[in-house]
Formats: sequence, C-alpha cells, structure tokens
Amino acid sequence: MEEGNNHHSLDGIDLDNDSTQTSWFTPKRLLLLFCVINLITYLDRGAIASTGVNGVPENCDAKGVCSRGTGIQGDFRLNNAEDGILSSAFMVGLLLASPVFASLAKSINPFRLIAVGLSVWTSAAVGCGFSVGFWTIVGCRMLVGVGEASFISLAAPFIDDNAPVSQRSAWLGIFYMCIPTGVALGYVYGGLVGDAFGWRQAFFGEAIMMVPFVILCFVMKPVQLKAACSCCRFFSFFRDVNALLHEKIYVVNVLGYIAYNFVIGAYSYWGPKAGYSIYNMSNADMMFGAVTIVGGIVGTLGGGFVLDRLNSTIHNAFKLLSISTFLGAICCFSAFCFKDMNTFIVLFLIGEILVFATQGPVNFVSIHSVKPSLRPLSMAMSTVAIHIFGDVPSSPLVGIMQDKLRNWRKSTLILSSVLFLAAGIWFIGVFLGDVSFDEEDEETGTERSNTTVNTTAGGP
Repeated sequence: MEEGNNHHSLDGIDLDNDSTQTSWFTPKRLLLLFCVINLITYLDRGAIASTGVNGVPENCDAKGVCSRGTGIQGDFRLNNAEDGILSSAFMVGLLLASPVFASLAKSINPFRLIAVGLSVWTSAAVGCGFSVGFWTIVGCRMLVGVGEASFISLAAPFIDDNAPVSQRSAWLGIFYMCIPTGVALGYVYGGLVGDAFGWRQAFFGEAIMMVPFVILCFVMKPVQLKAACSCCRFFSFFRDVNALLHEKIYVVNVLGYIAYNFVIGAYSYWGPKAGYSIYNMSNADMMFGAVTIVGGIVGTLGGGFVLDRLNSTIHNAFKLLSISTFLGAICCFSAFCFKDMNTFIVLFLIGEILVFATQGPVNFVSIHSVKPSLRPLSMAMSTVAIHIFGDVPSSPLVGIMQDKLRNWRKSTLILSSVLFLAAGIWFIGVFLGDVSFDEEDEETGTERSNTTVNTTAGGP
C-alpha cells in the first residue's frame, strides 16, 4: 500500500484521508446492504402493480349496473391507459436524474449521493400514500424515480469494485436477483396489505422499511469508488456520453436490453391483471409473486454463476444472453397459448428462469465494455435507455392495446414476441469480438482485446 496517496486501500475498501480505520462496509456487508435496498425499491414496483394496491376499475354490465372499483385504479377511476402512466411516471424521474447522479459522482462521494437519493425516495413513497388524485400520485411516482436513480446508477460499480475477481458475475447476479425477487415480494406485500388495510398503507410501510438504510448511509463512514475521478470537477456529461456511443459492444448490449425490458416491464406491471383475466386467478398476486420469486432467484443466480464458470468474457456473456433469451421467449410465448392454468404456470416459470438469467451477464457487459471512470455513467445511461425506450412506453402501450383488443391473451402473445427481437440483437454481439478496459488504460483511453476480462487483484 503506497504512502502519500490521497486514498489508501485495505482489502478492497478505501480509507478517507484523515482516517486510519477501514470502513465498516466490508465487501460482503456492502453487497448485503445494496441487496436489501434493491429488494425494497423493487418491492415498491411490485406493490403498485398488485391487484391489492393497483386494484381494478369500475365495471358496468349490459344493464348499466356498475360494481365499484378497488385500489388506485378504482378510487381515481383510471382506465388502463391512465393506469399504465403510473408506471411510466416513475421512470420519467429515474431517467432525468440518473445521468445527473452519475456525473456528480466524479466530484461528490457516491455513497453520500445514494443516501440523499434514498431520502427523496422515502419522502416520495409517503407522498404516494397521501395522494388525492391522479396527477398527485403521478408527481409522487416521478419523485420515487428520482430517488432511486442515485442507487441504480452507482450500486453496480461499487459491487464490481469490491467483488472477488473470479466471482464478479456471480456477485452482480446476486444483486440483480433482488429485482425479480423484490417485484414478486411486492405482489404479495401489496396484495396482503392492500386488501387488509388499504392501498395507502402499503406505501407508508415501504417508507418505514427504507428509513433505517437512509440513516445508515448517512452516518457510516463512506466507501469510495476505485474508479471515481476526484480530480474531475467539471461537468463533462456530453463528452462522456459521446464516448459511450462510440463503444459498439456497449451500444449493441443496450439495444438488446431495451427490447428485453420492453417485455419484462410490461410483464411486471400487467402480469397479475392478465393472469386474473385469462385464467380467473383469484390469487393472481400470490401466484405471480411465487412464480417470479422462483424464476428470478434461480435464473439470475444461475446466469451469473454460469458466466463465471464459462469464463467471464464479453463474448461468452453475449452467447449466454442470446441463447437464454431465445429459449425463454419460446417458453413464455407458448405459455400464453395454453388454456390450462397449470400448463401455463410450468411453461411461464421455465421462461422466467431463462429470461432472468440475463441479469448478471447484461450488466457485466455494460460495466466492462467501457473505461473504469465511465462505469457509473454507463450504468446510468443503460438505465435511461432501457426505460425511456423500454418499459416507459410498454406499460401504456399495452394498456392502450388491451383497451382496443379487450383480450389479455392476444395482448400478452404480442408482447411476448418482442423477446425474440432481444435475442437477435444480443446474437449480433457474439460477432463483435471481446474488448475490455483496465485501470491502467484510463489515462490513454485505449482498449484491450482479450480472451478474458482482466483478473488483476487491483480491480477491473
């Protein structure tokens, strides 16, 4: 360890200039903290999509007799298109704030930025519970997205910095496993709390869950990103974005991720309602929650471990992405073709395991196809792209399509076919070669063509 550096390192954890003690956040504790926070943020997404919180609209029969709607959709009298906007409103805040937080990470400790963002998230969740109309809750959902932006763009580079070199894909897989698991728990949580106490209480409960982690991120000694450039004080956002757009591997990876997220975002928001309608699932929240938990855990962990076993290279990651997504698309599409609910559940579960196996590899490519100093921004811009072109338009579009077709089976089959497009785009990545950046390349900006990603003990 060199004397005289502004930041010292011990076992992969940075020390502040004026401290001789390591941060409380060891690599495993850091991973655990980020996993729990990720679970809570995605629990919110599952909760607002659950029938217990989201509810069903008012329904009138041919004689004009109407049954009162339930949840947010019933209380605010929303049609499916308006209901889909609630999902997109969250994404608008996420899209606007992600590049800002990523750029600020060059001059402000990223860990403190996460604390500030989570404070906004918690306040906005409380605001959702107090909302009095459609536009009120839309505004609060936008602020929820702003708060989450700090965490989404910075957590993965922190994990990649501190993970054991031979287990980076697996650690990212563990982290991204919390996405489907959190959404699934949100279905169950929203169904139970919403039905028992009302949809507003579900938002208050989320805020209470997050408060201890907001406090922890503020009071504990922060960890520094190894690739953070403390000397870069000027806002170089557009120059950095231009650099990202010239990385072909990164661009192809994100394009495939956009098509993938178009489907997954709509699945997560409309899944319980589609299951309730197509298969008369009285317990749609619980059923989709259970399928998503199993599929998410097995698929996401499996994808990360398989990539590590194959040898963590960008070339292998693209092969895994294309094959897994193609097979998953076949299973998901076939599932909605069957009228028997048990056959649907089995095929859809297998499909979810396969499509969720992409989470570790796709983010591995986003991180390792760019220079270390661009990694927070690469994750932020990936997040922006997959949402603004993926699940932001998909939820309202599926709502509009369903309002026109009035047939959830047809709507879900059309939606599922987009997964084949994602598999095709990622297949193109297999032929782009294998390029990765090392920290020593940072000053020159050169790239290396490797058969494996750098495994030097000092980091990526």
